[in-house]
Amino acid sequence: MASDYYLELSNNPIKFEAVSQVTNVFFDESNKQVFAVRSGGVTGVVVKGPTEELSTSFRMEDKGPVISIKFSQDQRVLAIQRSKTSVEFLNFLNGIDCLEYSQSCKGKNNTIIGFIWTSPNEIVFVTDHGIELFQVIPERRSLKPLKNLTININWFVYCNNSKLLLLSSGAYGNSIQPLLFKKGGFLKLNKFEIELPAVPKTPPKLCLLERDVTLAMVYGQACVIVLRHIPPRVDRGPGAEVLIYTMEKMLTAKKSHLLALDKTGRFAVNVVDNLIIVHHQASKTSMIFDINLPGETDGYVTFHQPVTIPLPIKPFTLRVPSVQVSSDMAEVSCELYSPNWVVFQPDIVIDAKLGCLWRVELCLGNLATVLVDKCRLVDCLVQRVAGKLVLLNVLRHLLDPLIGTNLGVVAEVFDHLNEVYRTFLEIEMQSQMATPASTSPFSRPPSGPLTTSPRAAVVIDQSDMYTSVFVPIAEKAEGAAGKFVVAVLIEYVRSLGDNRIPVQHYLYELLINTMVHRKAFFQLHQLLQYHVVSDSKPLACLLLSLENIYPAAHQLALDMLKRLGTANEEIVEVLLSKKQILDALRFIRGNGTVEQASARKFLEAARNTGDDNIFYSVFKFFEQRNEQLRGGPNFTKGEHCDVYVKYYEEKFTNAGDKTPTDITPTETGCFYQLVK
Repeated sequence: MASDYYLELSNNPIKFEAVSQVTNVFFDESNKQVFAVRSGGVTGVVVKGPTEELSTSFRMEDKGPVISIKFSQDQRVLAIQRSKTSVEFLNFLNGIDCLEYSQSCKGKNNTIIGFIWTSPNEIVFVTDHGIELFQVIPERRSLKPLKNLTININWFVYCNNSKLLLLSSGAYGNSIQPLLFKKGGFLKLNKFEIELPAVPKTPPKLCLLERDVTLAMVYGQACVIVLRHIPPRVDRGPGAEVLIYTMEKMLTAKKSHLLALDKTGRFAVNVVDNLIIVHHQASKTSMIFDINLPGETDGYVTFHQPVTIPLPIKPFTLRVPSVQVSSDMAEVSCELYSPNWVVFQPDIVIDAKLGCLWRVELCLGNLATVLVDKCRLVDCLVQRVAGKLVLLNVLRHLLDPLIGTNLGVVAEVFDHLNEVYRTFLEIEMQSQMATPASTSPFSRPPSGPLTTSPRAAVVIDQSDMYTSVFVPIAEKAEGAAGKFVVAVLIEYVRSLGDNRIPVQHYLYELLINTMVHRKAFFQLHQLLQYHVVSDSKPLACLLLSLENIYPAAHQLALDMLKRLGTANEEIVEVLLSKKQILDALRFIRGNGTVEQASARKFLEAARNTGDDNIFYSVFKFFEQRNEQLRGGPNFTKGEHCDVYVKYYEEKFTNAGDKTPTDITPTETGCFYQLVK
């Protein structure tokens, strides 16, 4: 089944000549290049990299067995180690330069353990008695000493992404000296000791080996990942665990996480998209750990269990030429977790005997299937680079009315999503306004110790939820399903409010339309009355459009516009459109906007009513306004009221006191009450 795995090997592995009696294979972790060296290079060196630019082939003179071989980061110089005391160099400035030049280590009795290119033209020799940093000058075919450090070294581990080098020293090998490389030199960081599960009494021997230590970047921090085999005790059987030290501010290593493996045997570690993958050869399974997820803690170290159950890597078949027919290709199943596998950081698996290099990749869709705890799943997916589409699919399934997920779980999931959303908005506002995040309107008051977490790779905003989740599930809002959809939308609005995130009007529109579709008018009235739905002009317009279905929506819309305090013109337009002319006049008099009111607009609306009494009242209202403003009843040319003045004269000039003959005392009284 597809859900029987959540890891797979890359579809197109880098293929190279397999290890044989005449071919040696080397791997450069920094450039991710595989070197297949045949007969010491005489019959050819084939270099395979992740791109065409990092792939090449050439021949070189056989001067003895090759111990290590690496290109500089700009591919201009090739370094070859053939002895324990020196490294040879070949220039590739304009094709291969047949003239080699060499550099010996400075210490007479020093043995080179290995070498590292720390920049395009700087190389460091790691010897058993220290390190020596050189500048390579290819034009002169020479090296210039830059800096050195004397220290007894058992082994070393280097991470090119962090430029961090760990040197193991001491009788047990657990005394670690970190060095941070900068251009032209390096910084000596605070030394630390890695805890050992058991220390031999006598004689002392090397307990911490290079194979048990991995240096990788996890969530933007350099992490020292240590595999520890725990001997059996009275209270527990034998097992293994992974101890993680994080380099805080690239100064001090702090023990921060412990991963429980509860297995014994051979292990290997990869880091894929900030997830720590622990492969177990005996069970042929892999475990996934996410140190960003919460776990039990003693105040110093956080204890983690696997994100979900251990599962094998997806089976992989390799296409090879058929033995029977030369033109055909046959598919051969690759042995997973083979003894021939060698693992490199961050996500490389090499089978030197098969001649393949793969990258380990995540199957996030399958991970979403096997991870039952939906809140942990959400927390995990928001940190994955390719997690957005998978997360949206998870949310659609979770909120499907036919599934009927418990609303408590839905509310918790929304809170987890919107905490990430709020943090994103705070960071965006801080970067745009150059203000501390604590002063952002999205910020909550501090309620305890501040904790820092990595910035999420995925942010699900309101637009994503509306387009990809809520609209599809709202289409299923029939019968009891409609009630569930309304409850889900209200929970999302509540979660946004709790995180101080302004709700976009289209979410309110969807909520109101869904409630109207269900004829849940009483519930809608309550939401508006108790301000669960925030006031806005678009929302008021929506309510006005619902008047034919829900008559009370008209007054609710006017009340909303009045509360906004910035929608006076809209209120007047609504009243005029409903032919409530005198109410509109009362409104502008009440809010003090009579002087700014357009007489033409009111007179046109009054004439359209066909009621001469209303037109007369409106006309007299604005004549009195003109009297107060300009000392006379006449309209200015700019008001364009000539047509209405003419209409008034035609209607009322024959009346003795210029009042319509059919005005009743009550109507006249109402008019004078209005204008006083």
